[in-house]
Amino acid sequence: MRTGTWRCLELPATNYTTSWELQHRLAAAKKDGAMDTDIIILLEHFPVFTLGRRGGRDNLTVSQEVLENAGIPIIHAERGGDITYHGPGQLVGYPVVNLKTSKLKVVDFVTRLEDVMLRTAADWNIPAERNSLNRGIWVGNSKMGSIGIAVRRSISFHGFALNVNLSLEPFTWINPCGLQGIGMTSMQQEIGGEISVSQVRNSLKHHLEKVFGISLIPTDLSDIQKILEAHSASEVT
Repeated sequence: MRTGTWRCLELPATNYTTSWELQHRLAAAKKDGAMDTDIIILLEHFPVFTLGRRGGRDNLTVSQEVLENAGIPIIHAERGGDITYHGPGQLVGYPVVNLKTSKLKVVDFVTRLEDVMLRTAADWNIPAERNSLNRGIWVGNSKMGSIGIAVRRSISFHGFALNVNLSLEPFTWINPCGLQGIGMTSMQQEIGGEISVSQVRNSLKHHLEKVFGISLIPTDLSDIQKILEAHSASEVT
């Protein structure tokens, strides 16, 4: 049974810092009551390495010169976890959700995000599963989906990343999630055929609704910008 609604904002490929700033503004608007519904942002990122709260450059296995030649920046973020890579062909979801009003503990929220990715993978008969080593979803000893969230005053931000058809080479330049000797995989690699991010996005939205018991309402960026501008104006006055 569906008991609530989330706005669903689908964006084109986006710089990491742009989406990061958007999440912060959305979280602030929700905290202050300027935004009445929860929201999830679905997008892909241009190539970037991010370091979570446990992250350090010691888990980078190539030189800074290699990254500069590849044009891939490194950004520190306040999410949970260690170092990871984002790039085109990876479906990223940022749920900005009031966990208190949703009556969700952080661990339950993370488990549900895993459920969404597991069910999505199952739609392509990929035998993904959890691994006690690290949160996310795995196929054997290879990780296919990652989770790293932050929570401030009961509002979640950051989220999950599901490898669809991206190049896995940049993952070989790091110890993903701070773990040595693990592999990374993608849905395309597991099925041995082509798969698009748009296909996976549609499947994932369906499972978000089922797992969280909500309805997703498509939202335009212009509508969100109006809400955020009104919130900013109210803070000034």
